Amino acid sequence: MTAPMNPDEFRTALENAIKGKSANKSPFSLAWASGKLSRDHLSRWAENHYHYVGPFADYLGYIYARMPEQYVEAKDFLLANMYEEEIGGDRHTDLLIRFGEACGTSRERMTDPENMSATTRGLQSWCYAVAMREDPIVAVAGLVVGLESQVPSIYRKQTPTLRDSYGFTDEEVEFFDLHIVSDEIHGERGYQIVLEHARTVEMQQRCLKICEVGAQMRLLYTTALYNDYVAGDVKLGRVAPMEPELAGIGGV
Repeated sequence: MTAPMNPDEFRTALENAIKGKSANKSPFSLAWASGKLSRDHLSRWAENHYHYVGPFADYLGYIYARMPEQYVEAKDFLLANMYEEEIGGDRHTDLLIRFGEACGTSRERMTDPENMSATTRGLQSWCYAVAMREDPIVAVAGLVVGLESQVPSIYRKQTPTLRDSYGFTDEEVEFFDLHIVSDEIHGERGYQIVLEHARTVEMQQRCLKICEVGAQMRLLYTTALYNDYVAGDVKLGRVAPMEPELAGIGGV
């Protein structure tokens, strides 16, 4: 490529970098959406997910600190995102803990890092490394576009099952309802920041690559939850069609 893509071309390329790698395609997500998981399985998810999303404001803080001061709107977005995570109403991790407790686990287990899997530890470490080391715009592409923008599509498939199949109350699933709305806004704002500031061929290619890697990291994290906690109890069979490149992941 000898010239930068225009915004429409770049937006499509970013979407394609994630396409086919959504965590919706993981066996854990398929089992969840089809109502095959037990509350014990969901407890293990909550214990792991706490250590992935719990530090999200920290990840954003590292990016904020290194974002060029002239990128005022990008800095404002990061600050607002951190505020929403931590003090803009109910703390998001407290909502996650409420769900975990409804599944049967405890705040003590969820906050104990000994209860996360090695794959979860790897995803958390990757997020910290991206936030602390990558160019800030590339980091936004990885963490906000590659990871956060996926959340609404994932939770829209899982949340109805939590109510209809598992019998959770609206209060117990507030974590999911909140993120369907907030992360759609955050994901779109992340796209706009990347489209505005990644203007060179080299920057665009770095953003595309990190979006792809971010999507792969979340897919592998979610697949590992199935392998580590569910595979011995639940066999999926043919719950839903898998995309060709994902066939065989997680023993499916």
